[in-house]
Amino acid sequence: MKIRRYVAKDMRQALKEVREHQGPDAVILSTRNIGDEVEVVAAIDFDPEVHREAEASDELDTYAAHSADTHDFTQLLNRSLQADELKTSASNAVNAELSALRRMLETQLAALAWNDLTRRAPVHTEVLKELTKIGVTPDLAAEFVSRIPARCEFTEGQRLVLALLAHRIPVMPDRLNEGGIVAFVGATGVGKTSTVAKLAARWVLENGPREIALVSCDSVRIGAHEQMQTIGRLLGVPCHCVDSPQELGDVLADLDNRRLVLVDTAGIGQRDQRLTAELTAIANAHRDLTMTLVLPANAQAGAIEETLIRFSPARPTNCVLTKLDEAASLGGALSAIVRAELPISFVCEGQRLAEDIKPARAHQLVVRALQLSRTAGAAADEDLLSRRFGGISHAIA
Repeated sequence: MKIRRYVAKDMRQALKEVREHQGPDAVILSTRNIGDEVEVVAAIDFDPEVHREAEASDELDTYAAHSADTHDFTQLLNRSLQADELKTSASNAVNAELSALRRMLETQLAALAWNDLTRRAPVHTEVLKELTKIGVTPDLAAEFVSRIPARCEFTEGQRLVLALLAHRIPVMPDRLNEGGIVAFVGATGVGKTSTVAKLAARWVLENGPREIALVSCDSVRIGAHEQMQTIGRLLGVPCHCVDSPQELGDVLADLDNRRLVLVDTAGIGQRDQRLTAELTAIANAHRDLTMTLVLPANAQAGAIEETLIRFSPARPTNCVLTKLDEAASLGGALSAIVRAELPISFVCEGQRLAEDIKPARAHQLVVRALQLSRTAGAAADEDLLSRRFGGISHAIA
């Protein structure tokens, strides 16, 4: 039996010396820290019974030294963590205070700029108030108001801005009688089925039921197929039900002899991961298929903007604006459509079939937006106006 003690600067160096002097079969009997160094006791060809007592003693010494070192290290670590927490807390408090001061300063500067604009260009600010009441987004409102001449009466300036808004609203002429294959897409509950039914009723009143067909490929909503079949029976129009885009392609191929085919699709949430794949499959079902996006006028402007972005893979050629009778404001929806440059083909309101769908007219939509704001008693306070337009007042007038 050969026992040897090694002292090195770290454990790696000590084990290296053990292997060099006693070979890979050496057994480590004990280890402990001695100041900044490490002590290792190793043996080869030893008797376990003989060294059991010595091993136990060495282990106790090592445990005591290790416990002391661990306790010191834990205290040091806790003090370091507490110091870091204090630094982080202080830094967060300073950042929060600076952010609050910045917001307060920006608010005050915006209020000063708005007050200055009110003094310099009272007509411009009054027209901005009117556009804000309608719900027109700040960027478009500022763009339109910047076109008002320096010396202009309020009525003239308001008329000019509303004309600019109407001019920017894209609309599509009524081309229903031209026929085609049209699929209506959109989120759940926006009125796709009602829109299909109203357009079908309008066609039947003008052209009869012989050259039109309905297709339902909404296999998700319970009773969707039955609802479309009921509409078909009421109008005397054939209705075909499919459960997949592949079946849709086969059915559309069989309906080439029909002048107008209206396709009702399943509602898909704009954040559904399957959205792009579903839209692509529907769009590829037939070479002559066109897409119409259905948008609810009673939705918030942000939701409509997101829908326009999410459904862009469908490459819609136009949109239908539904639920006008349920909208409290119309400016936000119109602003989103203006920015997207997607023409509005029809507007829908009410539950009647042929009567409650009309071709879109830009000036009528602007008038409707004005009526809604006055009916709702919409108001724009000075704080809101200063926050929206104070920072860009130099570009307005």
